Amino acid sequence: MPSQNCELTGREKQRIKKLITSLCANYDKEYGCLPLDCNCPMFGICYTNSALCRYFRSAVLPTDAKLQAVFNSEPMPLTACRQCGKPFPADGKRVYCSQRCAEEARRRQTAARVRKYREKKQQQM
Repeated sequence: MPSQNCELTGREKQRIKKLITSLCANYDKEYGCLPLDCNCPMFGICYTNSALCRYFRSAVLPTDAKLQAVFNSEPMPLTACRQCGKPFPADGKRVYCSQRCAEEARRRQTAARVRKYREKKQQQM
């Protein structure tokens, strides 16, 4: 569980309701939550560190990977930027922390490539 008290967005709340009404075996449209004999408490959930229904957590939540990531949010691993060395969250194939670092690295690579080409050209003469 995350240590921070992060509020769920409206879209995430809608996805939770959709999952419950379509996949939860303990939910009935007419009676609500069958084991509790009341309205499903998951409909009123607002924060990521709220207590989740055990059945919802084990059987329903794994069907939606993005929503599961919200509740099981662990800090993303950090990667050092190849240009400036500043740490940033590793997501995908990014190797630079910002567009500015990427452009600066591209300029340096182009300059090195052109320099190497010119040296090779001079040696041939």
